[in-house]
Formats: sequence, structure tokens, C-alpha cells
Amino acid sequence: MASSDVHVRICEQEIIKYDIEIKALIQDITEYTGPQNKLKELNADVKKSFHKLRLRIQDFEQIAMEQDKESDKQALMSQVEGHRKQMLSNQTGWRKANLASKLSLENVEKQALLNGADSGVRQRKTTKEGLAQTTSDITENLMSISRMMAQRVEQSEETMTSLATSSRTIQETNEEFKAMTGTIQHGRKLITKYNRRELTDKLLIFLALALFLATVLYILKKRLFPFL
Repeated sequence: MASSDVHVRICEQEIIKYDIEIKALIQDITEYTGPQNKLKELNADVKKSFHKLRLRIQDFEQIAMEQDKESDKQALMSQVEGHRKQMLSNQTGWRKANLASKLSLENVEKQALLNGADSGVRQRKTTKEGLAQTTSDITENLMSISRMMAQRVEQSEETMTSLATSSRTIQETNEEFKAMTGTIQHGRKLITKYNRRELTDKLLIFLALALFLATVLYILKKRLFPFL
């Protein structure tokens, strides 16, 4: 009898353990809002726990049937019946949990679709606003470029005017240089002519002086040395 009591306590503890595991899994399924594959894993764990629980209840029933005293047998069979009712209650709760999880997942999907639609509307609105802002920025940039080009054109015109003025000044200076070159060449010719005349004059003066000296010497010779 003592050995039977030990087996009863062990079997009952395992039944209680599996019952708690099943209730915890059912609670997880009820609150679950994640992907379907994870939900399938939770249901598979529930099935395994139910299978183990069913085997332990059968073991508990076998122990009850082996009792010598009718009173002990009836007491244990009453507990077996209670465990089976609890298992049936858990099965009902399991089905309800799956329905609740299914509804929750459908609501999540609907909300995701609605959020996606709202997001699409907001995105389109944001896109339109962005395009408008981009267009405004491009227009402003084009106006800025146009102003810069106008300034560059104006600067180019001023530069061309300055170059034209400089060109006229250089041309006038060149004309003046040409005139000065002609004047210098004419002066050089005059100087050369004057130099030639000076040389001719010097030769004439030298010849006149030589002739004068010769005449003087001739007169002195006749007067001083008449016999020569």
C-alpha cells in the first residue's frame, strides 16, 4: 500500500505539472499576435503536453483499478474523473484561445493594412509637398543662376569696353610712335647732312689756310731773299 501511495503521489504531481504547462501555453496562444509559424509551434507544444497528460491520467486510472479496498478505488477513480474533466476544460480553452488568437491576428493584419493605406496617403502627401518644395528650390536656383549670368554678361561688357578703350589707346600710341620715328629719321638725315657740310667746310678752310700760308711764304721769300 505504501508503494502504491508513492506511485499515486508521483503520478498526480506529473498530472498537475502537465496541467499547469497546458494552461500557460493556452494563455500564450490567447495573447499571441506574432507570425503564424510561431503559433503553430505553440499548438504543437500543447498537443505534446495533452498527450503526456492523457498517458498519466491513464496510469492514474490503472493504479486506481489495482487498489484492494473499494473505498480507495472509488476515491482514486473520483480523482481520475476530475483530472479528465479538467483536461476537457483545457481542450475547450485551447480551442477558444486559437479562435481569439486568430481574431487578434486578423485585427492586426487589418490594422496593418489601414496603417499602410494611411502611410501611403501620408507618403503621397509628403511626396507632393516634397515635389513642390523641390520645384520651388529649382526655380530659386534657376533665378539665382540667371542673375549670376546677367552679372557675368555685364562684367563681360565692361571688360570688352575697357579692352576697346585700351586698344584705341594702344593704336594712338602706336601712331605717335610712328610719327616720332619719322621725325627721328628726318633729324638723323639732317644731322648726317650737317656733318657732311661741316667736313666740307673744314676741308675748304684748311685749303684756304694752306693757300694763305703758301702766299705769305712766297711774299717773304721774294722780299727777304730776292736773289733766290
